Amino acid sequence: MLLMVVLTAVVIVAVIFRKLDASFSWYDEVASILLSWVTYYGASLAALKRKHIGFDSVLLAIPMPLRLWAMALSEALVIGFFIVLAWAGWEVLQVLEGDTLVSLTWVPVQFTQSVIPIGAVLFVICELLSLPGYWVSVANAHSLEHDAMVAEIREAKDP
Repeated sequence: MLLMVVLTAVVIVAVIFRKLDASFSWYDEVASILLSWVTYYGASLAALKRKHIGFDSVLLAIPMPLRLWAMALSEALVIGFFIVLAWAGWEVLQVLEGDTLVSLTWVPVQFTQSVIPIGAVLFVICELLSLPGYWVSVANAHSLEHDAMVAEIREAKDP
């Protein structure tokens, strides 16, 4: 939430100053970095709440116990991908040692790009924390997508 507020403030201030013909040289660089931070950390939050795009209806159409095997495989692939992303992000940080931003030369690029390994590790942690509840819901043929949709429909009918 804090990152969204900061990003919004930076964009609004930059637009005002641009309209006054006094553009900031650092705006584009900082705004894109903040947007990537919002994306990576927001993805972790979505993983914790199991709010990523999914295909629960397809998964629930698979008969048991094959359904649990399919879910375990998909979870292993996702977690494996983010472990590789964390490792690759760490390797990239080593390569970027000593580099700084173009417009703000006092800001190390390693700091701005640290979101890649940190976000990947957070995603894995959040995925693992939410896995037991998801396992139970899939085992009981319970769709999180369906529950959310029904709750939205009920809320729309009864405000």
